[in-house]
Amino acid sequence: MKILMVCLGNICRSPLAEGILKSKLKGHGVEDVVVDSAGISSYHIGEKPDPRTMKNARKHGIDLSDQRARQFRPVDFDRFDLIYAADRSIYDALCSMAQTPEQLKKVKMMTEEAFPGQMLDVPDPYYGTEKDFESVFQLVDIACDAIVQKYFVKKQSAQDG
Repeated sequence: MKILMVCLGNICRSPLAEGILKSKLKGHGVEDVVVDSAGISSYHIGEKPDPRTMKNARKHGIDLSDQRARQFRPVDFDRFDLIYAADRSIYDALCSMAQTPEQLKKVKMMTEEAFPGQMLDVPDPYYGTEKDFESVFQLVDIACDAIVQKYFVKKQSAQDG
């Protein structure tokens, strides 16, 4: 399976989600999953994640230093099985880029598995404080737990039993 996390600039929410999800999958012994992140804008292509995001992730034992921002491309619809949007505006932008019903079905809100049907945004902490970055971490952590539970832990348990 291949999962893509998407936010606006790919320096705060989506690289954090990529790092958290990779960490959780590794913790569950799941190795055959590709997790990546992208932004719908071209503002930060090639840049490392925001230093505040990196600091907050490090505080929780997650290293984002090898990540670099990239822009979402239409080919990503074909490369990824699930595409998670950080907020409603990203979700809408991704949906408008989808060319087929199959591509559209891949797009979900990042919080969808934890809060089904609520269309709950992960707020952009870029103009916020350390507290905002921590709140985003906690929300993304819950969202990634739910993704792991839905797609990997139950599946893995069924294979083990």
